[in-house]
Amino acid sequence: MGAVSCMNSGSAAPSWCGEVYPVMKVSSIEPGRLFDALVTGILVIDRNRCLCAINGAAEALLSLSARKLLGQRAERILGGMPLLVAALDKAVRSGQPLTEREMQLPTAVGDTLTVDCMITPLGDGQHPGEVVIELVNVDRMHKIVREESLNAQHDMTSALIRGMAHEVKNPLGGIRGAAQLLERELDSEAHREYTRIIVGEVDRLRKLIDRMLLTDAVAHKVPLNIHEVLEHVRQLIQVEAGGITITRDYDPSLPELLADRDQLIQAFLNVTKNAVQAVHEGGSILLRTRAERQATLNGRRYRLAIRVDIVDNGPGVPTELASSIFYPMVTGRAEGTGLGLSITRSLVHHQGGTIEFNSRPGRTVFSIWLPVGSHDEGA
Repeated sequence: MGAVSCMNSGSAAPSWCGEVYPVMKVSSIEPGRLFDALVTGILVIDRNRCLCAINGAAEALLSLSARKLLGQRAERILGGMPLLVAALDKAVRSGQPLTEREMQLPTAVGDTLTVDCMITPLGDGQHPGEVVIELVNVDRMHKIVREESLNAQHDMTSALIRGMAHEVKNPLGGIRGAAQLLERELDSEAHREYTRIIVGEVDRLRKLIDRMLLTDAVAHKVPLNIHEVLEHVRQLIQVEAGGITITRDYDPSLPELLADRDQLIQAFLNVTKNAVQAVHEGGSILLRTRAERQATLNGRRYRLAIRVDIVDNGPGVPTELASSIFYPMVTGRAEGTGLGLSITRSLVHHQGGTIEFNSRPGRTVFSIWLPVGSHDEGA
């Protein structure tokens, strides 16, 4: 027999986390590590309505560290969720658990998440004790479902494009060769100009097909610093950004990850160029990095992932394109090819990562998650 002990570093453990309940010892893993490994965000509020314990998933949801949150009043932490504060009061008074579905949770970085909240008081209305608040990221669940569906559709589309591209490249070569031979036989400069147009358009089509086939490139992964990659992209973009302000909000504690540097540069470059085209002169773009614990990427669970946000204050993604923006040949610009985001998604997928976006007029966020280390077995 053993005992449950659930201490969160840097804080006093609530009574329910102490050695109170005898249990059958089934694992050699420290209970504190188990607490931090949960995908569900857990906050423990003490008798004085202050936060006394929090796990990594809750830190990620709130985009704030335990160091900043521990000891804060519940009303301050949950101030952006008045309905949850009211539910907390009700649960404490009644001593009964409550559940609130699909509540909007504002985060410290300006985003809003949809969460299900379970509030469990550990005392009763007469003798209140600690309160456990569980936050389940509903958006995360929806994201996983969308990701699986998009992966399946993308695989089918990619197979179709590869087959079509190979079939088209052969006759294009014949057309180009015939046009060059014809040019030699023509005496008129005006007529030769027509053959040069044919050759030029054939070359343009071949380059377009090569870009479509770029997604087949094998990733050559090496240890790298994500900020070095982003700084390289920023310097490239700054040249053509003109009057656009590019700011950075980097987390310096992020570890190195294993990825293909060139493919990452191309992926970030594609998204950032789209942001530049969206905001025009006088706009702003933010490059932001954060750590995300217990991330599920492409159906695999990772203890740690790096999230890169590219934020712009442009008009937003048109509603009619939102559900298909990562598909090939989908674009909101007359001069666009519709390949940039499709290729970006494939390049990110080659790194084991995923890409999502959230958009409204005045704020568009493209988020790229990249895994750090190997995925958990059985996840």
